[in-house]
Amino acid sequence: MYLSADLSDSLLTRNGLNLQAIFDIHELPDDILLTLKTYYKKLDNYSQLILLGNGGKTLWQALETSSIHSVNPVDDFTVKTIHDFFSTQTEHHKYKIIYPDDTPLGLQRLGELAGWHHPSPFKIGINTQWGSWFAYRAVILSNTCYKVSSTIRENSPCNQCHNKICIKTCPGMAIEEGEFKLERCVTFRKKTNSPCRYQCPSRLSCPVAEEQRYSKEQIRHHYSASMKIIEEHY
Repeated sequence: MYLSADLSDSLLTRNGLNLQAIFDIHELPDDILLTLKTYYKKLDNYSQLILLGNGGKTLWQALETSSIHSVNPVDDFTVKTIHDFFSTQTEHHKYKIIYPDDTPLGLQRLGELAGWHHPSPFKIGINTQWGSWFAYRAVILSNTCYKVSSTIRENSPCNQCHNKICIKTCPGMAIEEGEFKLERCVTFRKKTNSPCRYQCPSRLSCPVAEEQRYSKEQIRHHYSASMKIIEEHY
């Protein structure tokens, strides 16, 4: 499991935020530290950076049983869970949620440091345990004293895949020759009745940890959100 031993039985884990990496702020790489110092003048108030993600289906299942019905239900549920966690289980510690927010943090960069992220041909992070069925949900500054996480060391599952079915099954041929072509992807998704409008056939074809695949409802939710961005900006 990609979770902190200190948080393994916490509200965070029970609500589906079951990927957890804890970093000592002052041991972060210089580029990340510079970004934090630029945007947070009181960074010295905090000692740790906590990266949270969801792996598999449990976050969506927890969300469905909650009372949250909003424009951004996943973000709102995540933020509420964090506030509830700190108010009930870590009540004497300061914390600040810096994602979801406007801070230009490189989430995949943090994921690489945690050992969660390997690039895939369809441009979604992938790892052995969760396949591509995980996502970054929150970044928190805190003055907690949790045990700092060890980076997970594993080879990319894509390096061991000889079939490359994700490339073959892309209807828009957006990853021909192993190179992802964003414009092809966007153009094909915008077509009337495109099979890529509310899902990604390439991602669905990937056999890595396919048992962790999101539900149809969750997949449609996320791809509807990205489709809205495409229609507004492309």
